[in-house]
Amino acid sequence: MEELVLTAVIQELPQSAGGGYWAFIEEVPGAITQGATLEETRENLQEAVSMILEYQRERAKESLAPTAVRTIREHIRVSA
Repeated sequence: MEELVLTAVIQELPQSAGGGYWAFIEEVPGAITQGATLEETRENLQEAVSMILEYQRERAKESLAPTAVRTIREHIRVSA
């Protein structure tokens, strides 16, 4: 599998709000997480993105037309 480069936005929370960090990935709706440490937050983001992509791949497979003559799957490169 190819490696994707995505943009993580991480904010440190004040102690009055419980401390720690919260974060999201700009390019992946729903990839939101939190963590007690910066490292934990980064790991949680990677896991969130992996889970979302896996879920979307499964949904895509389920939506394929069973009567299709041929299905073509290929990688594309996208610049943002």
